[in-house]
Amino acid sequence: MLVLAVNSGSTSVKLAAYSSPDGGATLVRVGYAHVSGAALDPRATLAGFSAKLDGPVAAVAHRVVHGGTQFVRPTLVDASVESSLAGLSELAPLHNPVALDWIAAARSACSGEARQIAVFDTAFFAELPRVAHEYALPSSLGSELGVRRYGFHGLAHEAMWRRWCELHPEHPCGGRLITLQLGGGCSIAAIAAGRPLDTSMGFSPLEGLVMATRCGDLDPSAVAYLAQKLHASPDHIVERLNREAGLLGVSGSTGDMQQLARERHDAAEFAIDLYCYRARKYVGAYLAVLGGCDGVVFGGGVGEHMPQIRERILASLRWAGITLDVRANEAARGAEARISPADAGIAIWVIPVDEELALAKAAFTLASPQRS
Repeated sequence: MLVLAVNSGSTSVKLAAYSSPDGGATLVRVGYAHVSGAALDPRATLAGFSAKLDGPVAAVAHRVVHGGTQFVRPTLVDASVESSLAGLSELAPLHNPVALDWIAAARSACSGEARQIAVFDTAFFAELPRVAHEYALPSSLGSELGVRRYGFHGLAHEAMWRRWCELHPEHPCGGRLITLQLGGGCSIAAIAAGRPLDTSMGFSPLEGLVMATRCGDLDPSAVAYLAQKLHASPDHIVERLNREAGLLGVSGSTGDMQQLARERHDAAEFAIDLYCYRARKYVGAYLAVLGGCDGVVFGGGVGEHMPQIRERILASLRWAGITLDVRANEAARGAEARISPADAGIAIWVIPVDEELALAKAAFTLASPQRS
């Protein structure tokens, strides 16, 4: 059985193919490609990738950013599901339409027998406590219109939690864990015994931490104020907050943290300070939500590869029992590693996140022959 994972973004896609010698318990990656470009053609890209595989694809697992409250687990895609996903596009206009394009392309490029499976980035946070998922709004402005905190990056946070559980079986269901997914988009989650209690992204992926080009937390009245001052629509302002803010907007040069760290001008340094301060503030908040923690896990491109950022985020948290092993932290670049002292009460880890593998696992579980 061969499964294809499609992890699509607005201008790029990661494709990975997996086979299993034992029905899904063990997955072996047999193909990979990372393709980017504004004029990316999903059908041609998938056809070219599939042609290099040794055998037909039995199932295609698609990362879908927004599942709303309806989709809380991996789902076989049929016409009804596609229609529902299209309806959710108003909640994720930058993401869900792209996922639907890749689903249509996969149906065309792969064998007609291949099952299309949607795996949702919001699913892990579908059962956030009411105090974490509701805004302080009347129902006519909130729950009745779907205005609530959904949470995103669920695949990544769940993958970090699952690996943490394997590394620390002494904590039932993982105990109390804080996970940070720091890449182009950034988010943090508080997880107690496998149940997310809170996460930084909310109604959209714009809320929360400072990101590469997203501002994170912002007073909503600023949108109306900017729209008036700039004689622009609210949609235009939100677009700019998504694409021109964050590290890019503050530094005035780039949203790439690696590049910013090499630059020495004041604006670049302030952008990094703001990024780390916001993350540290959320760590403190989630220590309060959890009543302390057993572990902190870093994932994502920045979280996995930049020890100086991890150090700056965790600075001044020794009072909470959070300490780094300086040498271990410096050595941890892109590989799994514990970066706290061995005898520390709170274990700090770098755990590389493999979203494509998480997609494939979901697909094997749903599309394996015994479930047919």
